[in-house]
Amino acid sequence: MNDSAQFLIAHENLNKLRNNFSNVVIGQQATIDELLISVAAGGHVLIEGVPGLAKTLLARCLAYSAQADDVRIQFTPDLMPSDIIGHAMFESESQSFTVREGPVFANVVVADEINRAPAKTQSALLEAMQEQQVTIEGETRALPQPFIVIATQNPIEQEGTYPLPQAQLDRFLCKVLIDYPSADEELKMLQQVTHESIANQLDLSHLQPVLNVNDLVHIQQTASFISVDAAVQKYIVSIVTATRSWNGIDMGAGPRGSIALLRAARAHALLHGNEFVTPDDVKIIATAVLRHRIQLTPDLEIEGYSPDDVIANLLSTVDAPRT
Repeated sequence: MNDSAQFLIAHENLNKLRNNFSNVVIGQQATIDELLISVAAGGHVLIEGVPGLAKTLLARCLAYSAQADDVRIQFTPDLMPSDIIGHAMFESESQSFTVREGPVFANVVVADEINRAPAKTQSALLEAMQEQQVTIEGETRALPQPFIVIATQNPIEQEGTYPLPQAQLDRFLCKVLIDYPSADEELKMLQQVTHESIANQLDLSHLQPVLNVNDLVHIQQTASFISVDAAVQKYIVSIVTATRSWNGIDMGAGPRGSIALLRAARAHALLHGNEFVTPDDVKIIATAVLRHRIQLTPDLEIEGYSPDDVIANLLSTVDAPRT
């Protein structure tokens, strides 16, 4: 099978996921696309939004659609690292220690309210996200592939939370902001949830398993081979390096930001059927890739500016390649 045929299969499979999501999740198309781009790029995603906006539902849709093993971990202040990665247990029958693997050994890990766990527990997840492995009692164990962490956090309630360290934020390929639905979308949701239903959950019966985990791996492999012209690569570096000297940005994105932006741009091209990355692919996904990698100066924060505002301003001034 030639490269074009492989590309077409991966593109069609990625859009099967996209269409399947739309059978359950009402609206939120930009959020769905950014989630799928992160998955196609083989990256982890941080979803931020107030409660009740389908953050966890999105992760469930992904796992079910791809027939992947998934687990939801509710992060709490008393959560220990061993509760995530596993621990060694003494077996009285064999008079020896055996390792019991934790819930992190899954294809899709939903870290719900990740900022409610202390730094020690978050660091246990950090090794898994970066190295695709965990260490239990000195023994290193590889995680199943694909391995995707979908973390959620609530931007409103900060009492009893532990802000994610920048090193961990940098491991998320994208930070996705999920907003309130429109009035029409909320009306449709109201009608769908309450139609012949006692509970308050969306009906997942319309969701079908359309792929398998091997298809997800194939999508990620295909995205990694999408062509990127040298001029587009320079454009990516120009955007990221501009964040380090931009007026109003206290701390800019590091080299991992350039790598993440290239990976995400490739995935965006695959989602939209482009066999090569264009400057528009870079520009469209840049905000989701960079918003959590920069810190604004106190003056801008006091004035009410957001990272998205500053990135939009920056993107409008960095010259994109024309050919």
